[in-house]
Amino acid sequence: MRLASQSAILVKVWTWNASRNAWKASGGIFDIPQKETRLKELERRLEDPSLWNDPEAARKVSQEAARLRRTVDTFRSLESDLQGLLELMEELPAEEREALKPELEEAAKKLDELYHQTLLNFPHAEKNAILTIQPGAGGTEACDWAEMLLRMYTRFAERQGFQVEVVDLTPGPEAGIDYAQILVKGENAYGLLSPEAGVHRLVRPSPFDASGRRHTSFAGVEVIPEVDEEVEVVLKPEELRIDVMRASGPGGQGVNTTDSAVRVVHLPTGIMVTCQDSRSQIKNREKALMILRSRLLEMKRAEEAERLRKTRLAQIGTGERSEKIRTYNFPQSRVTDHRIGFTTHDLEGVLSGHLTPILEALKRADQERQLAALAEG
Repeated sequence: MRLASQSAILVKVWTWNASRNAWKASGGIFDIPQKETRLKELERRLEDPSLWNDPEAARKVSQEAARLRRTVDTFRSLESDLQGLLELMEELPAEEREALKPELEEAAKKLDELYHQTLLNFPHAEKNAILTIQPGAGGTEACDWAEMLLRMYTRFAERQGFQVEVVDLTPGPEAGIDYAQILVKGENAYGLLSPEAGVHRLVRPSPFDASGRRHTSFAGVEVIPEVDEEVEVVLKPEELRIDVMRASGPGGQGVNTTDSAVRVVHLPTGIMVTCQDSRSQIKNREKALMILRSRLLEMKRAEEAERLRKTRLAQIGTGERSEKIRTYNFPQSRVTDHRIGFTTHDLEGVLSGHLTPILEALKRADQERQLAALAEG
């Protein structure tokens, strides 16, 4: 084992020891006692025979219990292992620590696994994601860019083993798309995709310009969690306008030959949701109402907590340059996330759905800020 490699592992273990007291003192990022309490509550519900009369409710309770059990068991096991290693390292001289190589490697592996679990430890992280893409400044070029982003997120979702459902899709006037909304279904879909909310900038020689001049285009991305049906979001009939129409865009299996598309407008807020992915008007209506509930819940939570994504417009933005979160630069084959200064030259890979390095860097930066706040407090 090389000294540099061993030192890196020791740094991880010692960092754990230094940070653990801050985490424990505040309940912190792990908040294991609260998770254990919640797990006991869920296990009691699973023992109730009446729960299984509702298969969907039972499935959700089982999934949440399994997630919490993995986190709690991993934390407790790792805490015990690392405490033993730390005590042993204090007793051994530096030259004899080589004997701890297997234990150190295993502890570092477990620490990495737990660390990545905690990166998604925030409200609704485990839920499905509703992702909306709209072109901003840039005309036809921006519409094409919006379609490229849609393809990027679809491929990312597929790499994660998620299911993607196209809820609404409006083609651009000349190329690309003018609007797209997809439902990404899978465990932690919202947790993984939530950092993508904001304005994405593209710099490239335009394929729509005969002279091949460099163009800058923008597209806005919104990401909100899919809410459960039991979440209390009251939709009053008198506050809704529901229209039915013939589906637009690409057809297939008769989807655009009947009046199956549904548009729901929430009159108090002006929020409009259109769903046309199913041949069934009833199914489209149910999905549109689900998305509307999700939007209203996100708006309410943002207003109450005054958090980053305060409203749908704050997430989508106006497509202006000052609001960009990330730039995709074709001439330099470079992707830069401006929030943390992260840069990769794997532009082709990113656009093919390889977003994990960027997303993990964003989550790490966010967690480091949380840890710093806990230590100062």
